[in-house]
Amino acid sequence: MPANDKTRNAPWSGRFGEPATELVQRFTASVGFDRRLAEFDVEASVAHARMLHAVGVIAKGDLAAIEKGLAQILSEIRAGSFPWSEAHEDVHFNIERRLTELVGEPGKRLHTARSRNDQVATDVRLYLRAAIDQALALIKSVQRALLELADAHAETVMPGYTHLQVAQPVSFGHHLLAYFEMLARDAQRLADCRKRLNRLPLGAAALAGTSFQIDRLMVAKELGFDGVCENSIDAVSDRDFAIEFCAGAALVMMHLSRFCEELILWTNPRFGFVELADRFCTGSSIMPQKKNPDVAELIRGKTGRVNGHVVALLTLMKAQPLAYNRDNQEDKEPLFDAVDTLTLSLAVFAEMLPGIKVNREEMEAAARQGHATATDLAEYLVRKGVPFREAHEAVAQAVRYAESRGCQLAELKVSELQRFSPAIGKDALAVLTLEGSLQSRTHLGGTAPVRVKAAIAKARKSLA
Repeated sequence: MPANDKTRNAPWSGRFGEPATELVQRFTASVGFDRRLAEFDVEASVAHARMLHAVGVIAKGDLAAIEKGLAQILSEIRAGSFPWSEAHEDVHFNIERRLTELVGEPGKRLHTARSRNDQVATDVRLYLRAAIDQALALIKSVQRALLELADAHAETVMPGYTHLQVAQPVSFGHHLLAYFEMLARDAQRLADCRKRLNRLPLGAAALAGTSFQIDRLMVAKELGFDGVCENSIDAVSDRDFAIEFCAGAALVMMHLSRFCEELILWTNPRFGFVELADRFCTGSSIMPQKKNPDVAELIRGKTGRVNGHVVALLTLMKAQPLAYNRDNQEDKEPLFDAVDTLTLSLAVFAEMLPGIKVNREEMEAAARQGHATATDLAEYLVRKGVPFREAHEAVAQAVRYAESRGCQLAELKVSELQRFSPAIGKDALAVLTLEGSLQSRTHLGGTAPVRVKAAIAKARKSLA
């Protein structure tokens, strides 16, 4: 039975005797979301056409017509006037159909020696490469904002916490630099992911390559790839790069979420450590006094969304036989949403940081609670020759005594402290101060303000 006119609209229609139903067309269409690959599809198509001409597969006139048509299509895409159609299924068929409308027969020659399998794999890599470059730039913006805030607060004392209980005094600048280090690792991971994805799949065709003597290295060079995917089957079936990116994005989001959790706690009046600028908060429809840290809460919430995308992609790929399967159409929406969520979260975070107002007095007052300098007293005793375990026990008993008196360890008199160790002298009072505790930690990675300033200087050089 000959195919009807509706079936012939599909590039693969010759095999079928009846058209897909409207329901199936809607179910299988991806143009609603993969159209964001359009500019990359045009870019890759231009490179492919130039290679086909260079190896003698298409004539010079065909190449000129294809380049002219693709240039017009690119202009239409950027202007928002491109005639997208769900009936043409995906971004690739839409562009190919429009090219044929514009230039005729030469447009039908463009798909020689390629398949949608290697075409989409190439487009997604080009897209993700650009997305990683954008994410890396945004990470640097967040890091720079962190450094500015840390520099202003290298000497600001706050309580450092473990188990969310007061542990030891730290510099607020030092605390902020912990997030700088997290983001530095995030940037390294994304840069490594970029290196691995920067290989050209085009030329693998459906899965077995092509009988045409194509020049894949020429295409790779024009598109800025570092090389080609060496195995044609792996080239079209691999989505490791998408999973790796989403895993890296999840780690970035987790780090932002941890900071947001602290900001949410710190803005609570029970802490009162910081205040966020009004433009990053919202109010309540019923409670007039409310100032809610909604931006921070949303970043914290969106982290779970990106985590879910990692699991979705792993699940998508886990049972696929080689080579390409239509399942892989489902890789794009999670990937695209992970990119969007990451980039928007980084952008808003970079804007939020400079608007943070720090309440030094509240931070310092909190650091004076919870016997934060107890470890300093134990280390003082060690320097006096007391074994650490004995020093630890003596200070622990002193803390219990202070609590029974309703005061802080640092508020006890020397005579009271000497009940627990005769090695304690008047000079012990200096190590019990917040300033003394902070200033003493001058080793590499320590929280002393001088060390924090040095770390900031080094960090700035790393971003240059």
